[in-house]
Amino acid sequence: MKGKNGENGVIDLNGNGFDPLDMSNYKLNKLPKREFSKFEIWMHKLGGPLAIIVFITLNYLVNFSFFQHIDASILPKEAQQVLQTVGHNAFVAKNISMLALFVASLILWITEAIPNYLTSLILIIGLVLYKVLPEVEAYHQLGHKVMWLNIMSFILASMLVKTRAAKRFALWFIVKFGKTASSIFISFIVINVILSAFISATTAKAAILLPIMMVVAAIYGATGGKNKNNFGRNLILQNLFQINMGASAFVTGSGANLLAAAFIGEAIGKDIYFSDWMKVAFPISILIMFIGWIVGTRLVFPLSDKEKTPHIKGGMERLKQELEKMGKISVEEIKAVAIFVTVLLLWVTDRWHGISPTAVAFLGGVVALTPKIGVVEWNDVDIPWHLLLFSAGAYTLGAGLKHTGLATILVDAMFNSLGFGPHTPFWVLYLILTGGMLFSALFFQSKTMRTLIFIPIAIGVARKFGYPVMSLAFPVALLIEHVYVLPFNSKPAALLYVTDQYSWSDTFKFGITMMLIAWAISIVSAMTYFKWWGITPHGLFF
Repeated sequence: MKGKNGENGVIDLNGNGFDPLDMSNYKLNKLPKREFSKFEIWMHKLGGPLAIIVFITLNYLVNFSFFQHIDASILPKEAQQVLQTVGHNAFVAKNISMLALFVASLILWITEAIPNYLTSLILIIGLVLYKVLPEVEAYHQLGHKVMWLNIMSFILASMLVKTRAAKRFALWFIVKFGKTASSIFISFIVINVILSAFISATTAKAAILLPIMMVVAAIYGATGGKNKNNFGRNLILQNLFQINMGASAFVTGSGANLLAAAFIGEAIGKDIYFSDWMKVAFPISILIMFIGWIVGTRLVFPLSDKEKTPHIKGGMERLKQELEKMGKISVEEIKAVAIFVTVLLLWVTDRWHGISPTAVAFLGGVVALTPKIGVVEWNDVDIPWHLLLFSAGAYTLGAGLKHTGLATILVDAMFNSLGFGPHTPFWVLYLILTGGMLFSALFFQSKTMRTLIFIPIAIGVARKFGYPVMSLAFPVALLIEHVYVLPFNSKPAALLYVTDQYSWSDTFKFGITMMLIAWAISIVSAMTYFKWWGITPHGLFF
């Protein structure tokens, strides 16, 4: 982090010198705020007018000939029922309005011309006024079971933050096992995986781990600014990578995962269980984290012997002192961990006992909030309602796509225009869809937005070409969390970039390398691992 006087490239917080081993120096309110680039400022200014122009053009001025020749057989069942009920002309009108609202909303979400939650509210009322969705259908998405799962997950995560159980665990693990440079990197892999099982917000995980990362980096001579080194680059960038890959291991790892699972579940007519997602994604996540550690420390930013050696004698002792300052484990911490471990065990075994992840989280939230038994009060709970409203808009948009069959119609028209026949090989479609999901992360910050675009497309492609929905949609869903290549690709990426431990070129080199490796792993998995789980059918790949 750049200092006021430039000395050692760190911040002089009190004017009397800077202690790089003081964890309080790395609180979020002391980090410099990222300034918007000129391009981003122009995006903010142009987004609103552009969205209005595009909406008017698509809804009133363009004649979409392909809507006049809709193949009803490829539509979702709900869209087929709507077509039969309202007739062809009214169905086409619904689709045109859906398309206009969809594209205009994407523009507003991408440019952030207005707050994302406001875009969602405009979208919801737009779908009602243009009669794309009935009012009940549009409004009740706020009560979607996944929305309740999000709310309960925030309540449960608040337990770990309030009681400081997550911080204690991370400190203890580093102090206990972080004896060498290699063991430190492995320790952070373990910490990130475990925290990902309990905390769905990736930004929250980054905020919890940031002070610990910065102290460890300082111990090994990386204090940011002019004092960058490959240990610091690896530590921060790999934690960014691990935070996201940890989230990909669990369906509850992020709201975008939950949205993808909801889309796929509705398409196949049954729920995607927590255990269904975990049994496939967890091993891949662990594998790619260890590959990232090897690639980072040995290929992209190889560590010299000097960089593997602590620069501050007794530095790890300071982390131990920080742990000791927390005192003995409190009863509240024990309660919080017990509640969450119970919730996690019930999530993992959901296929056997039949209780949905939402119901399990509900029970956990009720216990957590119960006086004398629980550990939090309502005022302790940090629920980002603006994100929930944004998510409600996303689910309403998903309902609109299902109601109109728009994604399927557009996919059918696009692939027909490109000359893709009914016998297009599975591997061609797989490469297009997985590559599109992965590399779209270079341009879009919102994982939810990418999910809204690519999961319905994957479902539509599968239906058009007669392949199982899971064979294309689920592998695409497993790539949602790859948002680490550039600082603006995700909120954790933006947060960790201000540590000034690495440059744009540094994060791009490591990030794009891991993204290409992730794509290769996905392709190989489609030919082997996914077949073993019955996701990609035998004989369809090459």
